[in-house]
Amino acid sequence: MRILSGIQPSGILHVGNYFGMMRPSIQLQDQGEAFYFIADYHSMTSLYDATQRREYTRQVAIDFLACGLDPKKAVLFKQSDVPEHVELSWILSTICPMGLLERCHSYKDKVSKGLSANHGLFAYPVLMAADILIYEADRVPVGRDQKQHVEVTRDLALKFNQTYGETFKLPEPQFREGAETIIGLDGQKMSKSYNNTVEIFGAEKATRKRLMGIVMDSRTREEPKPDAEENRAIQLIKHVASAEQYQDEVEKLKAGGYGYGDLKKRLFELYWEYFRPARERREALLNNLDYVDQVLADGAEKAREIARPVNQRARVACGLA
Repeated sequence: MRILSGIQPSGILHVGNYFGMMRPSIQLQDQGEAFYFIADYHSMTSLYDATQRREYTRQVAIDFLACGLDPKKAVLFKQSDVPEHVELSWILSTICPMGLLERCHSYKDKVSKGLSANHGLFAYPVLMAADILIYEADRVPVGRDQKQHVEVTRDLALKFNQTYGETFKLPEPQFREGAETIIGLDGQKMSKSYNNTVEIFGAEKATRKRLMGIVMDSRTREEPKPDAEENRAIQLIKHVASAEQYQDEVEKLKAGGYGYGDLKKRLFELYWEYFRPARERREALLNNLDYVDQVLADGAEKAREIARPVNQRARVACGLA
């Protein structure tokens, strides 16, 4: 089974990225042939600083490796190191009905959040379809809010196959349960757009201050909190604590006599310990950047071994070769 997933280098990675995409991807590297790409082409729809793009791209590689991605089990590479993505995207765009893109909700959502209404953002699903089809992926792990993008990919593959003959395999989405429910500091889904994130590898003092700043209701320490499971700090604790530790915090809140300040201190302790092994690995990687760059170069070479023949098959099918 070939698995494909990508992550944009559009900013510092946060806990929502980790639990929503990175950890599930790392778990899947033992279940099939895994290809994970850093979507630097996609980042161009929202990030316009070249220096930042280079920096974020390398940081994503470092953070992914620190969190447990094993280059011996999974292929990690930069999207732009495999130019076949872009050529196939153009080929697919010529058979893509405008109505298909106009029905995609992600474009309207992103524009409503202040992103520039450019062609790249509008045609994002076509490039995503190329990303998937060029590796003949069997499974594409996505959150349920991204289901539509895989449906567009299947529609474009069918349209191309009907127009030029059987060329592309149809992928299946594999839903990452819970990916949509990583709660940010304000109670909304964790997202850079809402400025409610917690960095995976933030500095200790800054992270402690950020977590201690979570706004709670006005109930006193002594009051019982029967709705403890809905508390923002508790919802974050659920991801970084054992089941027993999580339940202990819930019960203490429900019983009363347990203050929100104590709860937030406990959240920081659990968060800091959870990512401790990854921080140690990351420190070693920062002292060996040549290794990180080599992982990406080797990954791109392996990715192109798959992408070239698939792209060439499409070129032949539609008369470009």
